[in-house]
Amino acid sequence: MSTSTAPRFLRRDPQDVKPWAETCGQIRCLIEEQDGAAGEVQLVEIHDAKLHYHARTDEFYYIVDGQGTMILDDDEIELHAGVVVYVPRGVKHKAIGRLTVLTVCVPRGVFHDVHELE
Repeated sequence: MSTSTAPRFLRRDPQDVKPWAETCGQIRCLIEEQDGAAGEVQLVEIHDAKLHYHARTDEFYYIVDGQGTMILDDDEIELHAGVVVYVPRGVKHKAIGRLTVLTVCVPRGVFHDVHELE
């Protein structure tokens, strides 16, 4: 039986991470599940996001750039650079607009916990 421990630290430059398309747009995984950290960190270029939820993962969105709105269950909120949004597990959500977002997902394993609704 092998045990894995979290590294002492991680450093990752977004320029060194190849983006790929996911539910919210183009994602660069900066801290991934296999890194063994407590959560995951992604830099996301949001466009054409799909309504979805996570059953076991909470998310924190920090809006780096852009503006738009976010649907959270039956509410709609405004987004612009500097805004932070906490999305608890189970909340249906999607961002609308052209946004650059730093997303922190806790606990790790968010990509096994995406439930698209559209």
